Amino acid sequence: MTVVLAVGVTAATTLDSPAEPSPTAVTSMEVEGDRITVTHDGGDPIDVDEMAVHVSVNGEPLDRQPPVPFFSAAGFRPGPTGAFNAASDDEWVVGGSASFRVAGTNDPFIQPGDRVELRLSVREQPIATLEATARPG
Repeated sequence: MTVVLAVGVTAATTLDSPAEPSPTAVTSMEVEGDRITVTHDGGDPIDVDEMAVHVSVNGEPLDRQPPVPFFSAAGFRPGPTGAFNAASDDEWVVGGSASFRVAGTNDPFIQPGDRVELRLSVREQPIATLEATARPG
């Protein structure tokens, strides 16, 4: 009986191991024309391969969301910068900016005065929700 109990406790401990905590970050965003720029202003480095981005315009999600990282993707102009670019470093660190441009083939297209919301997550855990009003580009 004692041996069975010890095995049960070991199995439960292994299955209930805590998940890796999400990084904490302070970020800011600007939207100029069709370009969205996000800056990592403080906090932990972010593993780019574990990051996801979700964009809404006036409360409506883009039909195509930006894959991270990428160079060329449907619904976006080629050549994003910083952490959003596939050729970037594996970690996004404090002081780094990253940007991408929404193509006219994506819907809704960003117009001056639109409210743009961007949510960043790491390992499906939200780390930031940013809002900005689009300025003319």
